[in-house]
Amino acid sequence: MAPLLAERKIPLLIQCFLIILLVRQSITVDRHPVLHFFLLGALFSTLIALFLLFVKTKASLHMMGISALTVFVFGLSVHYQSQNIFAITFLTITNGFVASSRLVMKAHTSMELIIGVLLGSIPQILLLYLWL
Repeated sequence: MAPLLAERKIPLLIQCFLIILLVRQSITVDRHPVLHFFLLGALFSTLIALFLLFVKTKASLHMMGISALTVFVFGLSVHYQSQNIFAITFLTITNGFVASSRLVMKAHTSMELIIGVLLGSIPQILLLYLWL
């Protein structure tokens, strides 16, 4: 847990660097296009979360991650025309558990959780159109 905004900047910068390294060196669009676009969405989410820190707004990184994964699995289900009802349901319930735990631990406010969900979901939804 990093309650102070300044404590979140370095880890987010490191995460951006590592994702860029992955996308450029190993998970390229010609080798793994689906995973490539998922990581690009993660990069955009991380960059926006980093920008929000500079305007004194905190987002739940836990919610950002789990909501991005949920949208990605939904996209995989559509892309491969498979019915992953169990996985999507499990991840949706997991979203609720993560949000509840963050509230119970008083790590975030409900607005920070909503911002985290939006930061995780919107880039993934926008990039779905590139690989679907």
